[in-house]
Amino acid sequence: MLKIYTKEDLLSYTNARRGELKFGQVTLTVSSLEDLKDAPQKYILLGIPEDIGVRANHGKPGASKAWEALLSALCNIQQTQYCQANSCIVLGELDCTQQMQQAAALDTSETHYVEKLGELVSQIDHLLAEIIETIVSFGKVPIVVGGGHNNSFGNLKGASKALGIPINCINFDAHTDFRALEHRHSGNGFSYAAQEGFLERYFIFGLHRNYTSQVQLDRMAKVAEKVRFSFFEDISVTQKKSFAEAMQEAEGFCCTASFGLEIDMDAIAGMGSSAIGPSGFSVEDCRRFVRYFSEKKHCSYIHICEGAPNRELFAGQVGKTIAYLVSDIIAH
Repeated sequence: MLKIYTKEDLLSYTNARRGELKFGQVTLTVSSLEDLKDAPQKYILLGIPEDIGVRANHGKPGASKAWEALLSALCNIQQTQYCQANSCIVLGELDCTQQMQQAAALDTSETHYVEKLGELVSQIDHLLAEIIETIVSFGKVPIVVGGGHNNSFGNLKGASKALGIPINCINFDAHTDFRALEHRHSGNGFSYAAQEGFLERYFIFGLHRNYTSQVQLDRMAKVAEKVRFSFFEDISVTQKKSFAEAMQEAEGFCCTASFGLEIDMDAIAGMGSSAIGPSGFSVEDCRRFVRYFSEKKHCSYIHICEGAPNRELFAGQVGKTIAYLVSDIIAH
């Protein structure tokens, strides 16, 4: 179910100040999903307040709060000639209340606990895919803020169905999320999308060697014509290739046809996330990456996920970082 936001919803996050105009005062809302069809705005902002997929992957919860953290930050950035808040529409959120309540009621010691979480993830997959399919079919580009990386599957399925073809994907991530086809969780969204024919080519940008198993490396080697990656260490440690060269490699592999852009915030060093780590790209690297790829002609959606405000190193870290990314995208 889609919970559509009103202007009043956004103003409740906005701290108005005399002599200033804030994003939340200017950005647009709609009354229904169908209203997007005739709207001139290209970018549609959608939240997914859940972390069931993270828990189903034995990860740390907290990503369900990233959407609210974004709104608190985004609604209070300045509306200026350089940041035009009316260039996007804040659609609302995928209502995951029922699934989150059911997940909370499960017994964590039960033998099939994670499998039952996976069933709830599958429900969210279905709901999200329908919304993304509609948005993309209207010629719009959804900016999706999660939530766990399990939502990559719904994004890819929805965009693929709208376009009538399997699409490519570039994933800014420390992990492959291309794991076994077991119960649904945040670590196998891309493998399920490939299995079901929604994902054509897949590039992982900044993969960490220490957290990629030999099984995963062997599996990707068998499908090298469809799955490629660059190691974070090759870019930022040994510097075998520059950041720009790595982006060009991903671009050449994925960007000549429709593609999705996935941003896992655990790829940023010290970022509040379910898999927070000390080594990774900077926020500025991520902003540069998002700006570069989101302005490409064939970019079909952008997904920013795995931010966990309950694990952030300082107040506002997650929300403000996502707000920077969103403002960079809509500034095109």
